[in-house]
Amino acid sequence: MLHYRRFISGILSAAALMLVSQATLAQSAEAPVAEKQAKVKKVKVSGKDEVVTIITTYGDIRLILFQDTPLHRANFLEKASSGFYNGTTFHRVIQDFMIQGGDANSKDADPSNDGMGQPNETTIPAEFSAGHKHDYGALAAARQGDFANPQKASSNSQFYLVQNRNGTHFLDGQYTVYGQAIQGLDVIDKIAKVTKDGRDRPTTDVKMTMKVEKLKKKKITKLYGYKY
Repeated sequence: MLHYRRFISGILSAAALMLVSQATLAQSAEAPVAEKQAKVKKVKVSGKDEVVTIITTYGDIRLILFQDTPLHRANFLEKASSGFYNGTTFHRVIQDFMIQGGDANSKDADPSNDGMGQPNETTIPAEFSAGHKHDYGALAAARQGDFANPQKASSNSQFYLVQNRNGTHFLDGQYTVYGQAIQGLDVIDKIAKVTKDGRDRPTTDVKMTMKVEKLKKKKITKLYGYKY
């Protein structure tokens, strides 16, 4: 999973018009167009959005999930809302790089399996077309390395938050970025600095719980300065 050394090396239908004669050409063409226009409905853009809060003993991290990475967004919201992440840890932290967590294995008493994922765990297809970057505080999906996962499909549970203040842009287009921390960057920094072992696992568990709130976008902007 997301090995540091492998970061560098990851619908009109066509309307068929029956033309009776040249005299009726204009009328037969205009009628369906007018009818279609009357049926067109504007897509309503929601004035609200979900804010995910990761709660830790070091403070809270608040996240926004991008609409143009719908598969990752839906998966993360489902897990955050259902309590899946509650009790998991940030099992891998590297200062000036990132903090990684979300593995269900980190709930058990065996630290050696943290980051290995569950047997037969499904993956999520990569969503790179949106073009989101690994900026400071970016939320991205962990995954297996290219040798075992050439499609760069994402883990359906493990994620990481970019801690490097200059970003980690060498990972752009290699790992799917699907959200952004809008508050708590200092918390990410704190977690990245904790004492860890040779596997970059904190010697003291950094556990998390999550909650999801749906707020008006105007309120999100007012509270956290995030602009849509």
